[in-house]
Amino acid sequence: MKHDVKNLKLAPEGKRRIEWADADMPVLKLIKERFEKEKPLDGIRLSACLHVTAETANLARTLKAGGAKVVLCASNPLSTQDDVAASLVKDFGIPVFAICGEDNKTYYKHLEATLDHKPNVTIDDGADLVSTIHSSHPTLAKDVIGSMEETTTGLVRLRAMERDGVLKFPVIAVNDAATKYLFDNRYGTGQSTLDGVIRATNMLLAGKTVVIAGYGWCGRGVAMRARGMGAKVVVTEINPIRALEATMDGYWVMPMDEAAKVGTLFCTLTGDIHVIRKEHFKLMKDGAVVCNSGHFNVEIDINGLNELTVEKRPGVRKFVDGFVMKDGRTIYLLGEGRLINLASAEGHPACVMDMSFSVQALATEHIRENHDTLENRVYDVPHEIDEWIATLKLKSMGISIDSLTKEQKKYLTSWETGT
Repeated sequence: MKHDVKNLKLAPEGKRRIEWADADMPVLKLIKERFEKEKPLDGIRLSACLHVTAETANLARTLKAGGAKVVLCASNPLSTQDDVAASLVKDFGIPVFAICGEDNKTYYKHLEATLDHKPNVTIDDGADLVSTIHSSHPTLAKDVIGSMEETTTGLVRLRAMERDGVLKFPVIAVNDAATKYLFDNRYGTGQSTLDGVIRATNMLLAGKTVVIAGYGWCGRGVAMRARGMGAKVVVTEINPIRALEATMDGYWVMPMDEAAKVGTLFCTLTGDIHVIRKEHFKLMKDGAVVCNSGHFNVEIDINGLNELTVEKRPGVRKFVDGFVMKDGRTIYLLGEGRLINLASAEGHPACVMDMSFSVQALATEHIRENHDTLENRVYDVPHEIDEWIATLKLKSMGISIDSLTKEQKKYLTSWETGT
C-alpha cells in the first residue's frame, strides 16, 4: 500500500489517540455500525483532503466501513498528527499522504498522490482537490459523482466556479449544515483557537485586548471565549449587519487601522486575503502577537511583515517567530500564519467534530444515492440529515426535548385559527 507518513513506529500512540476520540463521537459510531452492515459506499473510490487528526481518522474509518476505498492527504501543512497518520496506515489499512511541517512542494505532491486514486467522490477542506482536478486533471472529473466541502473558504471558491459555469460535478456544502457551523465553527473554533494561542505563548488573556478580524461563526466563537477568559475584545468587520451584531453583543467595533493601535493579540477569521497588512503592522505595539484561525495563511500579509523586518528571530518559542522592526518593536507571528488551533494545538474537540463528520458521512451516502439527479452546482445538506444528527447528539448527551401536541401541529399548519 502506497503511503507517505513520517514514521510508522508512531502508530501505537496514534491508535490510542484515535480510540480516545472515538469514545466521544457517539453519533459517528452509530453511522459506522450501520455502514458496516449495509455497505452504502461499496466500491466508491474516495479521496479526502482534510486535517489529519484523530477525529478525521474516525471519519475515514467510517467511510471505509461503508465500503469506500479511502485515500487521505492533509489540507494544511501543519495540521497533521503524525502518529494518527501512521496508525491509519498500519492499523486500519488506509493510505495516507501527510507529514506535519511538509513544505509546499510536498504538500502538492501529496495532493497529486491522492488524485492518483482516480476518485469517484472527494471530500475537501478548502477546495484544493476540486480546484486541482479542474485546473490540472480535468479528465478525472468525468468519474467524479460529487464532492463535500466543509469550509467557508472552500465554498466561496466553489460557488465562484458554479457562477462561472465551470463546476464539473455536484458539491454538498457541508459547512452550511446547521449541525456543522453552529457548533464546529463557533464552539470548536472558539475553544481550540485559544488553546492553540495559549500553548504557543503561555499568554494570560485576562486584561489583554484581543482583536478578532471577522464576526462570522468562527469569529463569534473566539470572541465569546476570549471575553470569558477576561480579555477586552475588539471586532473588525466589513459587513454592517455583523458589525452591528458584534456591537449589540457588547464588543468594541472599529476598523483594523484603529484596532492595530490598541491590540495585544490579533486573530484573523475571515477566509479572505491580507486582512492584516503592512500598514497595520506599522501601527502595532511592541510585543503584539498575530495569528490566524480562518483557513489559509494568506489572511496575514506575511510578505509585507517581512519587508518591514530588519531581523527575524525564528523559534522564539515553538510555533512563535519574532519580527524586529526598524524602530525596535517586535511583532510575533504564531504558527507561520497557518491555523493556530491545529499548528500548536489539536484542533476541535472530538465531541463537536462528531457532528461535522457525521454530516460528511451521510452527505457522502446522499451523493452515492442521488448523483444521477444532481446538477453540477453547490447543494445544501438535506434538512433531514441535520435534524437526525441533532436528535442523536441530544440523546447521547442524555437530553430530552418536547414534542408538538396534535393541537399545536394543527395550529402551525392552518390559517383558520386567529389570535
